[in-house]
Amino acid sequence: MNRLQELKNPIRIQDTIGRIHKLTTELKHRTVNLMEVCGTHTMSVYRHGIKQVIPSQVHLLAGPGCPVCVTPTNIVDAAILLAKIPQVILTTFGDMIKVPGKESTLAIEKANGLDIRIVYSPLDALRMAQENPKKEIVFIGVGFETTAPIIAATILKAEKENITNFSVLCSHKVMPPPMKALVESREIRIDGFICPGHVSTITGAKIYDFLARDYHIPCVVAGFEPLDILQTIAMLLKQILENRAEVEIQYDRCITWNGNEKAQLVMDMVFEFCDTEWRGLGNIPGSGLRLREKFQAFDALVKFNIPLPESFKIPGCICGDILRGIRDSLDCRLFNNVCTPEHPIGPCMVSSEGTCAAFYKYEKKINIRQFHAKKGRGNG
Repeated sequence: MNRLQELKNPIRIQDTIGRIHKLTTELKHRTVNLMEVCGTHTMSVYRHGIKQVIPSQVHLLAGPGCPVCVTPTNIVDAAILLAKIPQVILTTFGDMIKVPGKESTLAIEKANGLDIRIVYSPLDALRMAQENPKKEIVFIGVGFETTAPIIAATILKAEKENITNFSVLCSHKVMPPPMKALVESREIRIDGFICPGHVSTITGAKIYDFLARDYHIPCVVAGFEPLDILQTIAMLLKQILENRAEVEIQYDRCITWNGNEKAQLVMDMVFEFCDTEWRGLGNIPGSGLRLREKFQAFDALVKFNIPLPESFKIPGCICGDILRGIRDSLDCRLFNNVCTPEHPIGPCMVSSEGTCAAFYKYEKKINIRQFHAKKGRGNG
């Protein structure tokens, strides 16, 4: 049996579920809060009904691991200002197209005639710059350590080939600082972290070591199959039971301790750390990436002298609380009322990896109306 078949083996899945229940019993059924900080993990948890097969004492909390969800409104507003410059073609990943700014979205502005195009890679945007020398191509750079290396490599390629009509609106973020901020805020007790697999392919598992060492919080880097997540939960519960706090790798078929050092080098050549705003979490020191001074010519805000607008809190939206794990989708009066995937109000409903979108898509099988009734407020 190969590894992929093992991950889908129902006997192994049932055995792991049984082990989770046994560990929970040994913990004397104490409540355990485990936070996943990866949007793909959140989607997998809902898609595969993980919460329905583990003990109710084990709470899975969705953290700030969806890059679209944590992008503040001012980045969307800045992108719209850039798109309004006559010679600019604004390019973006598709998941940013519906993210609400203060008054509009890229989708609305595109429908109103602005030249906004979806690309699959920053290299597509760079190619567009080569093919349209009289236009200015701006790429919206969002994401974590997963996407930052390819954007850094694209900027290096633009510099090497002297492509001067290409620039980036930088909104990259890194994962360790918000994890630290969540722990130190004490808004909710976090007993363990399900650490992101995609990010860790670049950074390695070493970036979470401080959480175990300084805060005594167990960490396990997880894959995305149901068995991956279940095994990770069991590994975290075992650490908690044994009063250990270590960084372990469940996703060992892809993750190493040191990560992709070549990708890290490329990132370090182009970017430097900076303070940056996270939607719902505020300004977090050292949690962002900005272009080094050497590459300022590729910074769209500098190039076009666009000041970053003030961020805006969407009235009634509690996505910030959801991203901090202190409330859930059903606590939001907008959810499944005026905020749906077809008409998203908050960022957690925009992205397919957002908590609200994942809950809406997969938990409707359990009947949202009953959930709302249980919360005591009906379904609008």
